[in-house]
Amino acid sequence: MEHYAITGMSCAACSNRVEKAVSKVSGVTSCSVSLLTNAMSVEGTASSKEIIKAVKEAGYGAKLQGQKDEKEDDLLEDHETPALKKRLIASLFFLIILMYFSMGHMMWGWPLPSWFNDNHIAMGIVQMLLAGIIMVINQKFFISGFKSLWHRSPNMDTLVALGSMASFVWSVYALLMMTRAQVDGQHAVVMKYMMEFYFESAAMILTLITVGKMLEARSKGKTTNALKGLMNLAPKKAVILKDNQEVTVAIDQVLVGDIFVVRPGESIPVDGVIIEGNSALDASALTGESIPVDKTVGDQVSSASINQSGFLKCRATRVGQDTTLSQIIKMVSDVATSKAPIAKVADQVSGVFVPVVIGIAVVTFIIWILAKGDFSYALARSISVLVISCPCALGLATPVAIMVGNGVGAKHGILFKSAESLEETGRVQIVALDKTGTITKGQPKVVKIETVGEYDQQRFIKEAVSLESKSEHPLARAIIEYAKEKGIQDEEVSNFEALPGHGLKAKYYGKELVGGSLTFIEQLVSIPQEFIDLAMKEADLGRTPLLFALDHHFIGMISVADVIKEESPQAIKELHQMGIQVVMITGDNEKTAKAIAKQVGVDEVIAGVLPDGKVAAIQKLKSLGKVAMVGDGLNDAPALTQAHIGIAIGAGSDVAIDAAEVVLMNSRLSDVSAAIRLSRATLRNIHENLFWAFIYNIIGIPLAAGIWIPIFGWTLNPMFGALAMSLSSFSVVSNALRLNFVKVYDTKHDRKIKHAVSLVQQETSLVKEIEIKGMMCTHCQGRVQNALEALKEVKQADVDYQTGKAIIYLNEDIENQVLIDCISQAGYKVKKIKKRG
Repeated sequence: MEHYAITGMSCAACSNRVEKAVSKVSGVTSCSVSLLTNAMSVEGTASSKEIIKAVKEAGYGAKLQGQKDEKEDDLLEDHETPALKKRLIASLFFLIILMYFSMGHMMWGWPLPSWFNDNHIAMGIVQMLLAGIIMVINQKFFISGFKSLWHRSPNMDTLVALGSMASFVWSVYALLMMTRAQVDGQHAVVMKYMMEFYFESAAMILTLITVGKMLEARSKGKTTNALKGLMNLAPKKAVILKDNQEVTVAIDQVLVGDIFVVRPGESIPVDGVIIEGNSALDASALTGESIPVDKTVGDQVSSASINQSGFLKCRATRVGQDTTLSQIIKMVSDVATSKAPIAKVADQVSGVFVPVVIGIAVVTFIIWILAKGDFSYALARSISVLVISCPCALGLATPVAIMVGNGVGAKHGILFKSAESLEETGRVQIVALDKTGTITKGQPKVVKIETVGEYDQQRFIKEAVSLESKSEHPLARAIIEYAKEKGIQDEEVSNFEALPGHGLKAKYYGKELVGGSLTFIEQLVSIPQEFIDLAMKEADLGRTPLLFALDHHFIGMISVADVIKEESPQAIKELHQMGIQVVMITGDNEKTAKAIAKQVGVDEVIAGVLPDGKVAAIQKLKSLGKVAMVGDGLNDAPALTQAHIGIAIGAGSDVAIDAAEVVLMNSRLSDVSAAIRLSRATLRNIHENLFWAFIYNIIGIPLAAGIWIPIFGWTLNPMFGALAMSLSSFSVVSNALRLNFVKVYDTKHDRKIKHAVSLVQQETSLVKEIEIKGMMCTHCQGRVQNALEALKEVKQADVDYQTGKAIIYLNEDIENQVLIDCISQAGYKVKKIKKRG
């Protein structure tokens, strides 16, 4: 994918025009243009020259991003606001003088030099000159507007230019007619034409639109603050070792394999691995995690993390565009140029918006000239239509919300790879979770140690770790780690032998030492019944019991388990509160999987599946609702790709992260509900923006056209139309900025979405449909649903107040009278109950 900077765009019609022009280029497979960042992303085989040519032929400028002479953060630099500010100050200076002449003197009798007494033509000439100066200052509107009209792709600037130019031209005509009347001595006619001057409107329209443009530009600049902040984090220099000498070099000169040093208070320049020293690193800028993480030899470090204490010597593993920071910046910036599906509606409307508005303005003029025969009045109505219409509000409604929402996610370590993933995550109905590394830590730990009789526990651990230290199995590593924590050293064993699927065997001080599963050990020695019962109980809890015998005598048992992450139960509870079903998909055995599922509250379990089995499971779930797959391992990548939304735990494999649409940098399961919460808030904000953008134009254009004049006498002065237009886009952008205050971990405002059908529901025939009378709103709906789901026989209840029906899925059959009583106690009446399926 190649990225381009686009110049000359002023509204959604412009971005739509560029998108269409580039999409027609042979070899282009997809094209997305962002009005927010004035950027374009293109996929395909077409050359950059062909693409830039197509943009120029459409009437705009284009430049390939990422060139050597171009600084990355310059792409987001706000160059527009300072230029607009200068234009606005100059315009206001001359507009104040103009308004003094036109309104101050004419309406309120403010004094003028005696030379102007009864010299109406001189006053008209001054107003014309002042308005002309303001038009020259704001010539960009006319150049862009008429240029786009020439290319048959009128934009917002076209509307402004036509409105201002029409006011100015009519006023010049009135001024010329005044000179004729003055010569003829027709003073009444002179005064009549004097009242038809619209010089102040021509100037005021441009000035007010410039005010709106400046406010909009400033607000748009704030939407990219998160991305600018990330770019500013990138270190500019690094200290590397060359011939045992410290040398300071530019960051782009660091190569993979170089040794670099970082002192306390300095930033890690590139990704690397520690080869000497230890320290606490603050990675909050990357992950949003405020607590520093201790790092030592062998640990990975990421660019832009801050070294808080010790001296570190590291080997570079990723440099340039491959560093973690660069990848995050790329993900966040790519969202700005991608488009959410919901934006398509606004794009379609904005593509025809300006021509339709021009058509409405022409029709308005014709109708009023025929109705009143007053050219000036008809012109005022048509100008009002032109200057109140705002395609910008439509074009900005979606991208600004997406950009701000994505920035909020980046601050909390939640990275969305595209605008589509940010929109679709909030619509998820089913979350499928991998077990190992997602629900659990993926690092087996010793959870229980039991020895026979008075057998010394420390001695038992020493013997167990001596045997396990020869093994590479994850369960063996758990015992080794436990012994290290307790300060117990292993001892040398001989004749070591690993028996796959069974256990281990070795000679320990001349005695046979064995360890392994219950089935393996009970074939070799006699095991007390209480230990057999305990081993089976541990297995039922999802743990792995390892039994040991020395010199043909049973000595004890160690239980090892993949420990559940502390936040997993609460994270799954939050998903349930949002109305989302949670399914665990794992390659582990069913007994262990169900034990883990019971502890964390998972709805359903799909166990004992290989990677292709996970894909099949996701396909089945997709037939029941919108599915998000959460995983971290290499074997999760196919399932992540298959799901509607793939969510990768950040500490997982690179393949899993590449396959996913959402990446959780902090590797916390609680960030799944946070990502969904943020997506829902963003989608809600987009709906608000689109509503106000559409309703503004729906109300404003008929008002400007004068449709209410015959009924209520409501009219709209062109200057007020321009003011409304200038504030509409600013309002949309400001509303999007409210997303910065979204608390992604706050569960208070979580709402349940419509339930997806579960696997259990799909397979059961115990489904009943209840017709209910009295439900009036979502509050009633929730009241009935909670009452029904409180019954132990009810697996799930889907209630809809609009249809007046509840579909209940049962664990076991239930008497209809019980359901009638339950709903009656909730305050509603049952009309009918029938079985389904």
